[in-house]
Amino acid sequence: MNDYAGQHEVISENMTSQITTELARYVQELKQERKSHFHDGRKAQQHIETCWKQLESSKRRFERDCKEADRAQQYFEKMDADINVTKADVEKARQQAQLRQQMAEDSKAEYSSTLQKFNHEQHEHYHTHIPDIFQKIQEMEERRIVRIGESMKTFAEVDRQVVPIIGKCLDEITRAAESISQKDDSQLVIEAFKSGFEPPGDVDFEDFTQPIKRAVSESSLSNSKDGKPESRFSSKSKGKLWPFIKKNKLSLKLGAGPEDFSNLPPEQRRKKLQQKVDELNKDIQKEMDQRDALTKMKDVYIKNPQMGDAASVDHKLAELGQNLEKLRSEAQKFEGWLAEVEGRLPVRSEQTRRQSGACEPQNTLTVNHCAQDRESPDGSYTEEPSQENEMKAPATDFDDEFDDEEPLPTIGTCKALYTFEGQNEGTISVTEGETLYVIEEDKGDGWTRIRRNEDEEGYVPTSYVEVFLEKNAKGAMTYI
Repeated sequence: MNDYAGQHEVISENMTSQITTELARYVQELKQERKSHFHDGRKAQQHIETCWKQLESSKRRFERDCKEADRAQQYFEKMDADINVTKADVEKARQQAQLRQQMAEDSKAEYSSTLQKFNHEQHEHYHTHIPDIFQKIQEMEERRIVRIGESMKTFAEVDRQVVPIIGKCLDEITRAAESISQKDDSQLVIEAFKSGFEPPGDVDFEDFTQPIKRAVSESSLSNSKDGKPESRFSSKSKGKLWPFIKKNKLSLKLGAGPEDFSNLPPEQRRKKLQQKVDELNKDIQKEMDQRDALTKMKDVYIKNPQMGDAASVDHKLAELGQNLEKLRSEAQKFEGWLAEVEGRLPVRSEQTRRQSGACEPQNTLTVNHCAQDRESPDGSYTEEPSQENEMKAPATDFDDEFDDEEPLPTIGTCKALYTFEGQNEGTISVTEGETLYVIEEDKGDGWTRIRRNEDEEGYVPTSYVEVFLEKNAKGAMTYI
């Protein structure tokens, strides 16, 4: 697919360099040439209009002089026929008539010359200058058409050059698609996201018929007052092993996990720690390379003082030494955690897995103390914040695949009898008299899972609410 896209990039680059850029430059040249031709056409038009104005002016002058000469001749004849006019006046009128006649002859000659000139210019304008200009414009347009055709041919050649490569890319894409192995791909996903947890072992039978001889169960915590098994911890452990259970929305608000990635499953934690160790080793190597380079530079300065001051490098060397110590300390810390995880992964005892994140039930007194320290105000059992945080750790990359699952269905409603401040992670605060939806009834651990809206759900003590189950749910419940 990358090669296929690369060939189209080659087409784009060649079209840009060989066609688009050249055409843009050629278009600018055509604009200038067309502008020049239009300018020549306007000049020719202005010239013929000027010649026509000169002809009209000469014609009007000739007409005016002829009329004045005719009036002067008529005046002379009138004066000559009048016996009362003196001889001097008649001579004066005769001279005026001759003068006007001469002016008319001059105007006639000028008009004739201007007319011949205009006819010649008009012939040249319509038969030589304007046709030449239009011929040049036509030739320019024909060159433009030829250039467009050449560009289309160039495009075809550019595309044809990569057609064999594109064909090979398509063949390889088809071959790769046909060689897909869904089993191998699934196995890669499994290897990338496997948790490293081992399935829980069988639950031991606890004999309650002999209360005096009964020992504390190692598979779950119990309350010394009523001996009720702590099924809530068991269900949350299973939830940690089985990622398809809908996560509590509140657990996503915890932020970043601990530095040692203890919130992740063993296999994912090992991968994260290994990645962190590799990054630190790269940083250490980088710092060592810089230190070696500065050391060589200092030696050069010592041997050749004119090239630089050797003391100026000491501060940087000291800083690099401190950075190396910090990085080595960090690497050693993460390597210790990595060794711990790798030591646990191959074999993990049943007891260790069941007691993960809880108090060590070494004797009855210890268990009773651990359970009593986590009693809620009404006497029901509550996990420690540390245990709750472990169970409600931020979602791993694997869990993110299931964020869009449908929420748990509503099985009934409940009314809050008392106000409860949900301070532990996973709980939800309610006020007295508030009505909420029940999505998971009490499993015997003293907690009921409720929902206020789509984004708010959690556990509240069962004794704090009055539950009304729907008809298709379980029968009525009795509360203290």
